[in-house]
Amino acid sequence: MAEYVPGKFDCLITDVSMPGQSGLDLLQRLRVISSLMPVIVITANTNPAIRSRAMRYGAFAYLTKPIEGEALLQHLQSALRLTGFRSDTE
Repeated sequence: MAEYVPGKFDCLITDVSMPGQSGLDLLQRLRVISSLMPVIVITANTNPAIRSRAMRYGAFAYLTKPIEGEALLQHLQSALRLTGFRSDTE
């Protein structure tokens, strides 16, 4: 989190399980500092309580593995549209 610079990134994709800090803890910390950046959470865990926690913390999307590439791409494109991101190919 020490490297986070508001406005530098348009979207974050995080796994729930990461070494040192969970993706949900990261999401919660981002929301505490008022980051509106869309966060896509991915996980192999199908526990409804974890999904509920992610959505309560403001996850843009919650995807369970295995993730279809097209589904991830659609969520990413939706998140980037939300932030006003425009690629060179648009």
